[in-house]
Amino acid sequence: MREGSYLAEVNIELIETDVDSETGQVGWSPYLSLEDAQKLDEVREALRIEDIKTAAKQAKVFILRPAAI
Repeated sequence: MREGSYLAEVNIELIETDVDSETGQVGWSPYLSLEDAQKLDEVREALRIEDIKTAAKQAKVFILRPAAI
């Protein structure tokens, strides 16, 4: 995810659901677990307030800067 001049690589698991055998309907797939959604929110908030140490506990954090041409 990107927040300001920071980029965070957060490991999450996408949950895939199959077609329901009884109804034949497909669920909302792919989706995140509640824990992974909360992790993304925590990392995003830490980056927003520039708390890199906290964000780095749950993600790889990179600083983005424009390339000079």
